[in-house]
Formats: sequence, structure tokens, C-alpha cells
Amino acid sequence: MKKVSGWYLFVINAYWIGLSFMWNSLHVTILPAVLLNYVPETQKNTWLGLLTFFGLILAMIIQPLSGALSDRWGSKMGRRRPFVLLGTAGDLVFLLILGLIGGLPALFIGYIGLQTSSNVAHGPLQGWLPDEVPAEQLGIASGIKTSMDMAGIILSSLLMGFLISADNADPTLSILVIIGMLVIFGAITLIFTKEHHVEVAPRAKTNWKALWKQVFNFKVEGDKAYWQLILSRFFYLVGIYGFQSFAQYFIRDKFSDQDPIVFTQFVMGAFVVVLIIFSLISGYHSDKGGRKRWQFASALIGAAGAVLLIFANTPAQLLIFGSIMGVGLGIFLSVNWALANQMAPKGDFGKYVGLTNIATAGSAAVARLEGPMIDYFNNSVPGQWWGWTVLFAVSAVLMLASALLIWKLNEPKVAQAG
Repeated sequence: MKKVSGWYLFVINAYWIGLSFMWNSLHVTILPAVLLNYVPETQKNTWLGLLTFFGLILAMIIQPLSGALSDRWGSKMGRRRPFVLLGTAGDLVFLLILGLIGGLPALFIGYIGLQTSSNVAHGPLQGWLPDEVPAEQLGIASGIKTSMDMAGIILSSLLMGFLISADNADPTLSILVIIGMLVIFGAITLIFTKEHHVEVAPRAKTNWKALWKQVFNFKVEGDKAYWQLILSRFFYLVGIYGFQSFAQYFIRDKFSDQDPIVFTQFVMGAFVVVLIIFSLISGYHSDKGGRKRWQFASALIGAAGAVLLIFANTPAQLLIFGSIMGVGLGIFLSVNWALANQMAPKGDFGKYVGLTNIATAGSAAVARLEGPMIDYFNNSVPGQWWGWTVLFAVSAVLMLASALLIWKLNEPKVAQAG
């Protein structure tokens, strides 16, 4: 497979900007703000956690199935592109339900539907990159992919504070902007990329039972190293999502002199700036070897940031300690994604890379279950906010567990990848 240009690495990853903008806006800003219109203040973390938990469980199931189905799809449009188009069309419908109808039932239906449609596109989209990019460029390609994710978060951080407020949590305008971003960046990927290395084969009738069994029934011995990688990713991301998922409520409780929406966006913006820088640096250098070493370091840095956040008492401290976690996450996302692409068996990229969503969506789902834990400890001694202390302590322990797992991983050589 020939090397691809920097422009092609951008366009094949451009859609991640729209997806990242959508999910960051919803999870960090819109859902926490709108949910307070309908639920008690003392139970806000529980309601937010449970709402997003069920949607993310769906994502964990649908994404690898969709990715595996696209591995076997044959059409003149390619095997990945039809799923991306279908999923995006569904996204637009469910975003309109979520943003324009109003009420808790519409919020639930729109969010669950959006998790379903978006992950129909998400799984095949993940398989597109290793289809088109040679193994020796997977590190920098993964760094660019992570940067696109983070660019979406930065754009969300810059815009959402102007589109929705804590005093008037009406999501209409913010949802319309999300639709615009999703269409623009989705179009860039769909128009300017081709599936050069995919042979179009005639499609047979899909045996859904066999597909389900193939995707989710694994011989642990045969896939042991990949599952080890997935488990390390799961532990690390539970630690990160615990902070990200409830950041607006954390700031509302502990930094009551700050506007919770505006300051949350500011914190997340600073978080991702350092994340992007270290994602690109680590992605580039990991192409020369030693990806396991980079990921091990990222876990130690992330754990240090989580511990420091326990002691954050001023806005400046929160920015600094949050940025330390951003450094760790930037290194982790780039290097771990490159390892996942590198270790996926040829011909099954959609399935195996889609399986990383067991860690990604699974960790996000599990992190949402920390909501009741936070409310329990916060309400047990009102005003002491023990829930947030427990949350960050758990995050640090999970990141250290991730470091232990990755240290035991047998890393394949870059030259033998793909």
C-alpha cells in the first residue's frame, strides 16, 4: 500500500470533527443543562448518568456489528460509505427530535435514537482509515484523527457558551448548529475520499445470527493480546469519562462563583489544546517504535492529574490540573489508536477496530454509573463534596491499572503491521 498525502489524511478524518462536536456539545453542555429543567438538583448526577448509560450500551453493541457488516459489504459506493450516509441521515432526524420537541420523553427518545444511528456510521468509519493508510503512517494518521476529535471539542467549547445558558437552557439553537457542523464535515469525508483498496464483491443475504456470533463470540486465547489492549483502554477511559461526563455539575458544586456552562467550556478548551499537541508529538514518534512505552507514560501522567484534581480549590488550579490529564490523554489516544489499528488482523479491520468501542462506549457507559455514587457521597455530608473526591480517586486507580495491563502487552513491530 502506497503512502498517502497529508491532505488525504485530513479528509479521511474530517468527519470526526463533526462527530466530536456533536457528542461533546451534548454530553458536556446541552444534556446537563437541559436535564435540570426536569429533575431535582440533588439527583442531577444520577439522572444524567442513567440517561447516557443506556444510550452508550446501545453504542457498544451497534458499532462493532456495523463495522463487521461493512467489512463484507459490496457496492459501487464502496463498503464503508453507505453506512456513513445512512447513519448521518438518522442523526439529523433524532437531533431534531431532541432539540425541537422538548420534555423528558423527547430528550430520551432523541438521545437513544441518536446513539443508534450515529454508531451505524461510526463502526464503518473507523475501518476506513486502516483500509486506506499504510501501516508505517498509522501513528501520524491516528494523531491526526485524535486532533480532529479534539478540534471538534475546541469548536464546541468556543461556541456552546453563546448558544445555550444555565439561566435559559433552551437547546434549539445549539442543536441546529450541531446539525450544520455534522453536515459540513461529513460531506468533506464523503466527497473527497475514495475506497481505493476495496474490491467490490457481490453481496449475499446477511445471516444476522452468524454475524452476531462472529462479532461477539471470541476465543480469548486467539485474541488475547487484542483483548488486553481493549481492557487497558477501558480502564483508562473510565477514569477520563468520569471527569468529562460530570464536569459541568462539578463546577456548579465546587466553583459556584463561575458560570457553569461558560467555565466548563473554558476548562475543556484548555484541556484539549494540550491534548492535541501531545497527541501529534506522540503519534509521530511512536511510528518509530515503542508505542507501549508511550502509553504506559500516559497512564502515569493521567493518574497524577486525577489525584491533583482532588485538591483543586481555585479556577487556576482546576485549569492546570485538568491540563495535566489532557497531556496524558493526548498521548494515550494517539498511541492506543495506532496500536489498535496495527494489531487488527488484515481483512477484519472494521470488526476489530470497531471492537475498541467495547472499551470506548463501554467505558463511557460505566463512567455514567458513577453518577449515583457521586450523589450518594455528596448528599451524605452536604457541602463537603466527598462525591468528587471519590470520583477522582477511582479515576487514578483505574489509570494505574491500565498502565499495568499495557506493560504486560507484547507489542508487535511496526514493520510487521498490516
